[in-house]
Amino acid sequence: MAGPLALTEVLEQILPSTVVVAESHSDPTWATLLPEEEALVANSVEKRRREFTTVRHCARQALARLGLPPAPILSGACGEPIWPARVVGSMTHCDGYRAAALARAAEVATLGVDAEPHAPLPDGVFGAIALPGEQARAAALTAALPGTCWDRVLFGAKEAVFKAWFPVTGRWLDFAEADIVIEPAGTFAARLLVPGPVIGGVRMTAFHGRFLVERGLVLTATAAPAPDQPEAQAEVRPSPL
Repeated sequence: MAGPLALTEVLEQILPSTVVVAESHSDPTWATLLPEEEALVANSVEKRRREFTTVRHCARQALARLGLPPAPILSGACGEPIWPARVVGSMTHCDGYRAAALARAAEVATLGVDAEPHAPLPDGVFGAIALPGEQARAAALTAALPGTCWDRVLFGAKEAVFKAWFPVTGRWLDFAEADIVIEPAGTFAARLLVPGPVIGGVRMTAFHGRFLVERGLVLTATAAPAPDQPEAQAEVRPSPL
C-alpha cells in the first residue's frame, strides 16, 4: 500500500501548477483534528471521523506547501469547507483515497476536485444525473473505449464542477444545469445552462477540466484562473494521458 502521504501526488497531474496537492491512500494514526473541528464530528461514526480527519490532515499539508500555517477547516451552512483568508481549495475522499487541493486566491479564483472508484455507477444513478446528450455521448465512448467507466467519469466531472461553482455563487448547481462534454484524451468542458458566476467582471459560461483514471480511481478537477491570470487549465503538469 502507498504511504500515508504520497511523494508523487496523483491528483496534481490534472491541476495547474499554481495548485498544491496533498493526498493519502490510508488514514494515518497520527492525523488529528484541531479543537474547533472536533465538534463537527463529535457524533459521527468511526468511518466518517477517519475520512474527515485525514482529509483535513491533507489540507494542512497543502497549506504548509503554500507556506501558510495550520488552520482549522470548518464547514459552512451547506457543508462546504471554509478556507483561510486568501486561499481557495477543494477536498475529496473515497474508499482508499483522500486529497486536498489548495491555491492562493490571487492565482486561482475557484477550483473543484473529485475522486471516485473506477467502477460503474449504481443502478439508476446515471439516468438521474445525466442529460440525454450526455447519456448518448457516454454510450458512444463506452462502445469505442469499453475499458473506462465513462458514466463514473461524467459523475466525477459534475461533482468537481459543483465544488468549483458553489464557492463563487453560494448556490446549488443541479446535475441538469451543466452539460458536460468529455474528450477521451482526458479533458472535459461543462457548459453552464444557467447564468454563471461573474469573475473579474466577466460572466463564466463554462468550466474546463481534466480527468485521470489511475490506480483504480477516477479523478476529476477544474480550476478557474483569478482575474489577470493566464488560463488555469492551459498550464498543467505533465500527464500520462
